Amino acid sequence: MTFRMKLEGIYTPLITPFKADGTFDLDALAELVERLISAGVHGLISGGSTGENYAETVEERLELAGFVTERSKGRLPVIVGTGAMRTPDSIAIAEGARAMGADALLLGTPPYSVPTEAENAANALAIDRVADLPVILYNYPGRMGVSMGREFLDIVSQSKNIIGIKESSGDVNRIHTLACDYPHIQMSCGMDDQALEFFAWGARSWICAGSNFLPEEHVALYRACAVEDDFTKGRQIMTAMMPLMGVLEQGGKFIQCVKHGVEVSGLRAGPMRPPLQGLNDAEKAELERVIITLKATVKSVVGGK
Repeated sequence: MTFRMKLEGIYTPLITPFKADGTFDLDALAELVERLISAGVHGLISGGSTGENYAETVEERLELAGFVTERSKGRLPVIVGTGAMRTPDSIAIAEGARAMGADALLLGTPPYSVPTEAENAANALAIDRVADLPVILYNYPGRMGVSMGREFLDIVSQSKNIIGIKESSGDVNRIHTLACDYPHIQMSCGMDDQALEFFAWGARSWICAGSNFLPEEHVALYRACAVEDDFTKGRQIMTAMMPLMGVLEQGGKFIQCVKHGVEVSGLRAGPMRPPLQGLNDAEKAELERVIITLKATVKSVVGGK
């Protein structure tokens, strides 16, 4: 099967570095983009929830996406997140993504409104039509209130642009459904602690916030499972990663942890925008301990390459 855009590898949903006054730290964002490209990630996502899109205006999100697209200079595909409560806002972002030369859209369900599957599909196709770019769906019912179920998938599949789905439901049965019944939609891991299961069921990509600060380690798992087909090595790497997944997914401070991880890696991330607040000293120390152990273990597994 030939896809308009092949999802292959590690895609990083970028954080948004802020200065103390809440404005963008674009120099820090530029350094992060360069760091990720040099580390071998396969694509960048601007305007995802990891980038605190819910705390940014449409104009700000377009500014960030334009900056990332220009800074990447075609070296990696840039995917622009369109998630918003209002369909006109999502459409404006999609139109802007096309105008700036972005490569694809990440398209989620509007939060809070709890649309029916048919309503959600109509929303997705309206956004798709204005951009005519490859679209990666984003199924995250824990945040959006509804799932992109069979009815939704059957309707949106009629568009040639729907090429993939970031699956973040946490329901392993969804992996089976997507792999068996929707092979024309490329499945991408969106639930970090299930990455091994996604790769085992044929996923070729992982959209992972942790790659903001551990890009080489995330690439190592992708290579072991998807490139080398070495699931023994993959299980060893994933075992080393599981404590990180516990900190990121179960601590209730996902973005805060990712941003502190970026700071630990030697780059600036800055504070969160309200209502989020930073980690306390104990939380920082726990994350730092997990990072040190993870890096050392993965290095030993891959032989220091």
